Amino acid sequence: MSVAFKGGVNIAIKIPKSKYEATLLFYRDVLKLEVAEKPIDNPTVSRTHEVKFGNNIVWLDCVDNYSHSEVWLELKTDEVETATDYLRLNGTNTCDELEQIPEGMHWITDPAGTVFILNKG
Repeated sequence: MSVAFKGGVNIAIKIPKSKYEATLLFYRDVLKLEVAEKPIDNPTVSRTHEVKFGNNIVWLDCVDNYSHSEVWLELKTDEVETATDYLRLNGTNTCDELEQIPEGMHWITDPAGTVFILNKG
């Protein structure tokens, strides 16, 4: 089974609600990066801001039920389901219960617990 992966441009930082405003101000006012609030309809993310970060996009996601921040990364592949099968054969199962995502994508984690969205591209 031949599968190729590459990093995507999206990086999400899941931020506890109690630290969200200070984090937002840091990116916008201290680092002076381009920051824009974006509408979101997600049961686990109450607010999100897009931050232009070089060639990448950092998403600052406000999560009401987290006690610490987490960084989630995007992983691209040409065939998501083939890649999912390959990962499963190599001991990595999907964990789509983490957060609602569109059909045809999956959440996975590495052994250290870093979350990746597996996406076509």
